[in-house]
Amino acid sequence: MGANPLIGVIYHWIGGFASATNFIPFRGIKRWSFEIYWIIQGFAAWIVAPLVLCSIFVPDFVSILRESPKESIHMAIFWGMLWGIGGLTFGLSVRYLGIALGYAIALGFCTAFGTLIPPVMHGQLGTIAHQHSGQVVIAGVGVCLLAIAVNGVAGYWKEHEVSAEEKAEAGERDFSFGKGLLVAVFAGIMSSFFAVGLDAGKPIADIAKTHLLAQGKLDLWQNLPVLIVVLWGGFVTNFVWSAFLIIKNKSIAEFVGQPGSNPLRSAPLSGNTIAGFDPMDPSLLRLSGKTLVVNYIFAAIAGVVWYFQFFFYSMGQTKMGQFEFSSWTLHMASIILFATLWGLVLKEWRGTSVRTKAMVTLGIFLLIGATVVVGAGNYLKTKEAPAVTTAFRR
Repeated sequence: MGANPLIGVIYHWIGGFASATNFIPFRGIKRWSFEIYWIIQGFAAWIVAPLVLCSIFVPDFVSILRESPKESIHMAIFWGMLWGIGGLTFGLSVRYLGIALGYAIALGFCTAFGTLIPPVMHGQLGTIAHQHSGQVVIAGVGVCLLAIAVNGVAGYWKEHEVSAEEKAEAGERDFSFGKGLLVAVFAGIMSSFFAVGLDAGKPIADIAKTHLLAQGKLDLWQNLPVLIVVLWGGFVTNFVWSAFLIIKNKSIAEFVGQPGSNPLRSAPLSGNTIAGFDPMDPSLLRLSGKTLVVNYIFAAIAGVVWYFQFFFYSMGQTKMGQFEFSSWTLHMASIILFATLWGLVLKEWRGTSVRTKAMVTLGIFLLIGATVVVGAGNYLKTKEAPAVTTAFRR
């Protein structure tokens, strides 16, 4: 199957919606500490879902990994571990900035670094910048960065307009633009290494593609084995940190019903959260069996939904042709777009001025524009002469 940027953009948008929706199930988790539901969703997202989905669409993925260069596997795991650090701090950015703004700023920096680092590492950026189609793609990245700045300004205004009571009602009792901005910048830079990990795993995808075509199957699934390896690295980092927090906070008993706190404040302030109870109330001693099961289900759903972002990303990447590096921009822009829309649905911007709401709206349209521009650049690339496109092949 050949390149088809339009189909690729659609896949990236579906993946972006899945990523932006990932934090929503957390709002239904009751009286669990962050490290408990984070490691459960992580196990579902980074171990179970990748193995199950890959075994369905690429049944011989174990053989593919055995044939793959060890260096590619090791580097994919290494970059995945660095990305895992970004994933951890990303959760803090959402805590301090809310879903809409946390996604916008953290993923904005993730967009820029994740899009440009792979071609820089391959020495391709100069060649790309001298082609008309490449210039269009880079312009799309610039539009995306402009959208980030617009959302950042809106967040700064929001901090000074929304009362503490309104922030609490929207689940943002820890909102802090200054602290959140620092965390989001760091999280965005570290999270960009996921794109580098996928790039390092390209030889694995090439071998998978050969296997799939030999079996008469779609090469659309060629990146699924790469996801397994990169996510192994991410899981290691997150497991180590979660285990540290479990030991430090002595929260291991929460797995079997002991109540805990919720640092992310994902659930509204009510009788369903630890903050809504008298700490001396005997009913706090244990969670009911039903509540415990529901917590596990919501955490697992959050993980599976998270994985689907890269399930569709991997499909979209195969459709972007020689400018597949721009997939990262499309993916991140769509995540920010849908996260901003979720923020509006969840009333995170309630209480802000017309000026601030207009700024958020402008940011949404700029993100849509960035997606269109990057998609147009990829389309132009498919129309260029073969003699030109060979300069971009690895």
